[in-house]
Amino acid sequence: MGSCFMSTGPFSCILFDLDGTLVDTAPDLTGALNHVLALNKLAPVSVDHVRDIVGLGARVTIERGFFHYGRTLTDDALDEALEQFLAHYSANICDTSVLYSGVEESVKGFRDAGLKLGVCTNKTEHLSVSLLEQLGLAHCFDTICGSDTVPNRKPHPDHIHAALARAGGNAAASIMIGDSQADVDSAKAAGLPVIAMSYGYTAVPAHALGADVVLDAFSDIPNVLANWKR
Repeated sequence: MGSCFMSTGPFSCILFDLDGTLVDTAPDLTGALNHVLALNKLAPVSVDHVRDIVGLGARVTIERGFFHYGRTLTDDALDEALEQFLAHYSANICDTSVLYSGVEESVKGFRDAGLKLGVCTNKTEHLSVSLLEQLGLAHCFDTICGSDTVPNRKPHPDHIHAALARAGGNAAASIMIGDSQADVDSAKAAGLPVIAMSYGYTAVPAHALGADVVLDAFSDIPNVLANWKR
């Protein structure tokens, strides 16, 4: 793989989604959601179900978790559930979460090649930093831009623009790598090409998301970028 990092095609900056792209966080997110559901005397949901409902932040995940049982929470009840979720998740954020195969080698290779790297995620910034620090990868990124870092999160293009600015990237020479509709829509709206990873968290098949390229393995990214044609 090393030779692929000698050229990254037309790109000098890469933005990555976090959950479902860099890290398989679904088991720990499931634990936090099931903790909240149990407090409300509801049965646990499966990891596979959670993989289909995450991507737009914890609040939406909780809403969807309760909706699975035909329950709609009031704003006050949702606020309380969010506090319970975040408390549990913060304490167990890296119990079973792992980097996907090829992520560590590829990200460090991009970093060594001099690319600007950023994370653009709908997870809050402090949780994103905590997770990546515990996984030993936080130092590789020029910015980790969470849902609370900016006024408008993905799928709004402002989130992409803010992450690029913080990473020191140029939109004309940047690309987004994600796994969800929010990733694809925000990148396209910001004028960036986008790669979708097929193993991620989406109820829609990756090939239906509208990405420029769909890949099954993270380790394929360097070669794809090296041969990218604008």
